[in-house]
Amino acid sequence: MSDRETHLLRRCFELAKAAQAHGNMPFGALLAGPDGEVLIERENGYYPDRDATAHAERLVATEASKAYCEPYLATCTLYSSAEPCAMCAGAIYWTGIGRVVYGLSETRLRQMTGDHPDNPTMDMPCRAVFAAGQKTITVEGPCLEDEAAVLHQGAWEQTS
Repeated sequence: MSDRETHLLRRCFELAKAAQAHGNMPFGALLAGPDGEVLIERENGYYPDRDATAHAERLVATEASKAYCEPYLATCTLYSSAEPCAMCAGAIYWTGIGRVVYGLSETRLRQMTGDHPDNPTMDMPCRAVFAAGQKTITVEGPCLEDEAAVLHQGAWEQTS
């Protein structure tokens, strides 16, 4: 990863920290244009509306599909603090974003969350979702995975 890409991924980590500070689970994502300019930033948005589909990546994909045409989105990159889940990967696919770079893998996230009721993680790599489709989406990750994992330490402890 280039220094610029490292900076963008770490920006997602900052968004994840902000999400947790706002009472949500620590996930953040952003969309960068082909020149690396940040176009959209979102943090996990479960609260206050209790929207189970308000994952940061899905929020970015939804906003991107409303703001930009698919040929342009094919030249853009979605950066995420964690690997997009199956739902988010589907949203990225349908939006037409051409590249994904993520920090924490879905497999490692599942190891960290266990059977936490707030994150019944589907251990399905985003690459598998994209491979089932007809669009080409380049995936890079996990990247800076140990750094990304720190965001989740203590976030998934269940209390009795």
